Amino acid sequence: MLAPILAIAIFAVAFFFIATEKFNRVAVVLVAGGLMAAIGLTNAENIFYSHHAGIDWGVIFLLLGMMVIVGIIKQTGIFEALGIWAAQKSKGKPYRLLVLLMVITAVASPFLDNVTTIMLVAPVTLSVCRRLDIPAAPYLIAEVLASNIGGAATLIGDPPNIIIASRANLTFMDFIYHMTPIVIVMFVLFVLMARFMFRKSFVYHPERVNLVMEMDASAPIRDKKLLYRCLGVLLLVMIAFSVHHVFHMDPAIVALLGAGVMVMVAGVRTSEYLAEVEWATLVFFMGLFVMVGSLVHTGVIEHIGSWAINAVGDNYFAAATSLVFGSAILGAFFDNIPYAATMAPIVEGLAAGAPDPATGQSLWWAFALGADLGGNGTALAASANVVMLGIAARANEPISFWKFTKYGIVTTIVTTIVAWIYVWLRYFVWV
Repeated sequence: MLAPILAIAIFAVAFFFIATEKFNRVAVVLVAGGLMAAIGLTNAENIFYSHHAGIDWGVIFLLLGMMVIVGIIKQTGIFEALGIWAAQKSKGKPYRLLVLLMVITAVASPFLDNVTTIMLVAPVTLSVCRRLDIPAAPYLIAEVLASNIGGAATLIGDPPNIIIASRANLTFMDFIYHMTPIVIVMFVLFVLMARFMFRKSFVYHPERVNLVMEMDASAPIRDKKLLYRCLGVLLLVMIAFSVHHVFHMDPAIVALLGAGVMVMVAGVRTSEYLAEVEWATLVFFMGLFVMVGSLVHTGVIEHIGSWAINAVGDNYFAAATSLVFGSAILGAFFDNIPYAATMAPIVEGLAAGAPDPATGQSLWWAFALGADLGGNGTALAASANVVMLGIAARANEPISFWKFTKYGIVTTIVTTIVAWIYVWLRYFVWV
């Protein structure tokens, strides 16, 4: 009984220090993770080899591969060119620019996964904001929130969906049929919400806009031959991401292979592309995975999930409600990837006892929606959030835990309520 209490206490203290930013967040997770291992709340075998109670190396190497790819593409000047294009298309109008970037992000996320999308879109955002002399934070936050919503639409768009699909034997088209309709509704609603959520952050400088409107969008491109080679490799990587489930190839392998090919065709020096890797972000993820893994290993997350499920008994609508809201709340604090991996067997058992397959499957969709949307709850709730914070900090545009979370909580509450209404109507009313 003592181990779960200690795990919760250490996690809560670490979360407090990260949220208040009293100490460097990387130092906090390393100390907390090391302390949990030292007192036996987890062990080396779990940390390095357990898929759901240790470091998720798939996420780490996916990020590493994409960081190398983005770092090499960055040298071509394409991000600056796209930034000028976005500024010109929006005519520098803040809300119009915000919607343009959000749409690009939300449309790409279901097919590239939300982490990859953010790594590609964030540099463009930083470039356009510098050109227009406007703060990048609201645009980056809106993009990652849109990415987490959009990524929920498909099997490959958000990591929890991959875990759920594997456990429930769901196909890519199952997600299109059940998840995409409500994702479109939630995204449209979020676009409308963003007009008011970020209105105080909108800045417009006519003189800067006039300068950008006169620019040649292709001028920043420094090496067109290198650009064409890099875009060719990137296209192949994107195709591989879209069909990786067909060939049973992990996305991390795709990213690493793509990074290797990109290095070969670009001919850049090792020091140049490794300098673009967000090492602090990768180490932060490792420490965070150890912390959450300790909660998994000591049974904390499983007990919370089992208690919530058992409380509803044979009332499957109550179970679906518990899965939507419970997953959104827990996923917001414990990172939705290990949370989904831990809860999947519990949901599988609950679905197996359902009176019919349709009712059982409705629980999986309730679980998927809650876990995906919970990723917007706090700055630590999803991989894409942490990656975006790292990119912003590296660009001297730091975004605090609470600055992100104050927008994320509102978005999560509204979209989760909409998702719950959808589950209720589609699976328990219109049957």
